Amino acid sequence: MEQEFVTYEVNDRVATITLNRPEKRNALNAQVVTELKNAFKHAAEDDTAKVIILAAVGDAFCAGADLAYLQALQKNTYEENLEDSNHLKELFQQIYTHPKVVIAKIQGHAIAGGSGLATVCDYSFTVPEAKFGYTEVRIGFIPAIVMVFLLRKIGEGKSKELLLSGELINADTAVEMGLINRTVAADSLDETVEAFAQTLVKKNSGQSMTYTKQMIAQVQEMTLNGGLDFAAAQNAKARASEDCQKGIGAFLNKEKPTW
Repeated sequence: MEQEFVTYEVNDRVATITLNRPEKRNALNAQVVTELKNAFKHAAEDDTAKVIILAAVGDAFCAGADLAYLQALQKNTYEENLEDSNHLKELFQQIYTHPKVVIAKIQGHAIAGGSGLATVCDYSFTVPEAKFGYTEVRIGFIPAIVMVFLLRKIGEGKSKELLLSGELINADTAVEMGLINRTVAADSLDETVEAFAQTLVKKNSGQSMTYTKQMIAQVQEMTLNGGLDFAAAQNAKARASEDCQKGIGAFLNKEKPTW
């Protein structure tokens, strides 16, 4: 698929969606968000892709919202701004609930909306030099949409620490807080992320990862009893699935299933 700021390619069943606006530090505007949504929609429908890597070109992973774009939005009506806000909301929700596992490969700073992208991915690997933070309060803005996902990911106390201070944190602190999974030296980042993606591709059932990811997103909204009832129903459903039958059959025959 041809787009101006976001590229898409598949190799060995791994789709790589790449932000390619390095001259603007991969900042987000309406077009970039649209192109990301297009790419993730395409990945969901692409049978040749089992796992997704979200990457970026240049020194920064993503500097957040394009400030010139935000300034232009100040002339909009409330209805126009709500439409634009929903546009970003839909992207974050699309990644968070995507049927395929999404791995962020963070080669540089991820600020504001850039940290938001890292927040909604299932896994995030970063170079030690990268900085993270939600700096919206320092420009009179609010980290409204990402807040919903960050609270789920790292809890209220740590979320307040980041969202209310607007301070940047280093990669090690991001790992300690649970925002990022692990740091990797820059010269090993590509190899490490690709190897991890291939582990998921070769060792795990794609169907099982999809169901598990969907349950994680949904069960947190339920009461204890409701969540357990939902889990029991999903458990029963999974037992009858083709992948479960294949996996158990292979285990009993002392074989490795081919996923």
